[in-house]
Amino acid sequence: MPETKYLILGAGPAGLTLGRCLKDRGITDFIILEKENEAGGLCRSEEVDGKPLDIGGGHFLDVRRPKVCEFMFRFLPEDEWNVFDRDSRIRVHGCEISHPFEASIWQLPTEIQKKYLDSIKAAGCNTGAPKPVMFTDWIRWKLGDEIAENYMLPYNRKMFSDTLDELGTYWLEKLPNVSFEETLRSCEEHKSLGTQPGHARFYYPKEYGYGEPFVRMAESMKENIVYGAAVSKLSLKERTVIDINGEKYSAETIVTTIPWDSMEIIGATDEFSESVTKLKHTAVEIRYVSEDPGSKAHWIYVPDPEIAYHRILSRCNFCSDSKGYWVETVSTRTGAYDSTEWKNNFRYLNAYAYPLNTIDKRECMKLISDEAAEYGVIGLGRWGEHEHYNSDVVIEKAMVLSERL
Repeated sequence: MPETKYLILGAGPAGLTLGRCLKDRGITDFIILEKENEAGGLCRSEEVDGKPLDIGGGHFLDVRRPKVCEFMFRFLPEDEWNVFDRDSRIRVHGCEISHPFEASIWQLPTEIQKKYLDSIKAAGCNTGAPKPVMFTDWIRWKLGDEIAENYMLPYNRKMFSDTLDELGTYWLEKLPNVSFEETLRSCEEHKSLGTQPGHARFYYPKEYGYGEPFVRMAESMKENIVYGAAVSKLSLKERTVIDINGEKYSAETIVTTIPWDSMEIIGATDEFSESVTKLKHTAVEIRYVSEDPGSKAHWIYVPDPEIAYHRILSRCNFCSDSKGYWVETVSTRTGAYDSTEWKNNFRYLNAYAYPLNTIDKRECMKLISDEAAEYGVIGLGRWGEHEHYNSDVVIEKAMVLSERL
């Protein structure tokens, strides 16, 4: 049985960064187990129609974390990236307006603007009503009924597969904040005001998909990675892992970046096991379309419930010399494509795409994290912490963990 100091589950951005940072500190006694035959996790890319396509959906490198960017530039030098000012839009009322909605009402026809302004003015956050605890109520309280009905609720129903009544509100503070006063001024001055959303400026490789730096990162420590080793069992008390090939691994410390519910966990309390079963996520399929998206936006949010997909990623607008776009669709809605011209398009299903911020998720994850830590097992990244982290956040957290270890 292979024994190691650190056993890392998953060779996505979290696991790869942690491994590389450990190696940078002179620690070579670690193994990374990866179920696929290549590294990158949700950030993997494939060549489709002559150019790279990111099969895990839209991923970009935010400029706001210079240490993360510097780390990534070690594997793909800075001069091999383009930098963009984010252009993300929302398709609504037959128009494309900029994101966030409340900062872009001025881009709608004049006769529609007053309806939205009146609705925002009457929203609970502007009238002194107490903040709700349910997601759907919070959306109306924060943004008003018009934005809720025409954008936020239908879009989130599509993205989160009709689970809105199970979602909490504790995670919504990260949304761009635009006050009613700023919304009103933006309509008067015809410019967007308020805080910028994430990835306001971002990097994307010039000649490659977003998965390329992770492939190179993996290559820099290939002797530490075992591919085709999907984890089937994790024993907390023994600090051992068994993969689908029957291989058993033992470690002083195990760091899991894979979903807790993707493996059998042995030796856990009933409360731990119950908490794992309560964790929820969505599966998302991407499909490629070779046509021009008809927009200069990098990505477009699509709230229309009659359209299966919830987001468009315009590859031709950020990947050099490419064409076409891809759409993202939650798995429960992909049946809409079966009898259409979409059926033969390139597609890829991500069984684990987005963790869901259910009302009791924080309590469940605290119990899981605390009990696992007693046995030297640590959760890291989007799935180890069950948080909807972007890749740059995951990389930063892995760098911090390497220091702590």
